[in-house]
Amino acid sequence: MIHIGCSGFRSSRAAYFQRLAAVEVQHTFYQPPKPATLEGWRAEAPEGFAFAIKAWQFITHRATSPTYKRLKRPLTEQEREEAGFFRPNDTVQAAWEATQASARALGAEAVLFQCPASFEPTQENVGHLLGFFGSAEREGRAFFWEPRGGWPPELVEDLCRELDLGHVVDPFTDETVTPDRCYFRLHGRRGWRYSYEDAELEELAGMLPEGAAAYVFFNNVDMMRNAVRFREIVEDAR
Repeated sequence: MIHIGCSGFRSSRAAYFQRLAAVEVQHTFYQPPKPATLEGWRAEAPEGFAFAIKAWQFITHRATSPTYKRLKRPLTEQEREEAGFFRPNDTVQAAWEATQASARALGAEAVLFQCPASFEPTQENVGHLLGFFGSAEREGRAFFWEPRGGWPPELVEDLCRELDLGHVVDPFTDETVTPDRCYFRLHGRRGWRYSYEDAELEELAGMLPEGAAAYVFFNNVDMMRNAVRFREIVEDAR
């Protein structure tokens, strides 16, 4: 029920599969690999391994985002106009279809929609969220949303309840409004180069819900060691 891993493979996949039982796939955010490639990853993974994927940035980020520097092709003029912010247009729809194809190929259990700080809690953006998640086919997968940009907790809670979303946070920075649908991303308490001590990992274990599924992904310089140690702490506490 508790899926612990890293934000991205931080070693060879073979070595990763030997040490951890879950991963948050980053490739699908920057440039989704071909489904056949992802099917190969699924075949390499041991039974019971959990994949979560980040939705393609064309859904969440405008074309001005620096994250597009990792796109392996030039943006078209239409994409420059239409990308991001869950807007109801052909570019966002095509990106969602590509994200769905990636999720199917991996057998992913969860899809993360990570938003930039520029996606602010305006009436227009709320409308885009309602339209997108109101029509997006889930195919049995859990959807998780990581808002930034000063979204009030009350509004986040209302939207998560209405749209059946889990609220993604770094638990050492923010409190989730969906504690029964837990998705933690650990970015380092003082930046990416931070490494967590055992006392902090034990504190983190105490934040997990009882009897409910949870995802915990480390995204710091020492992510592999921290994730493995956290898994040991969680298992010892059972």
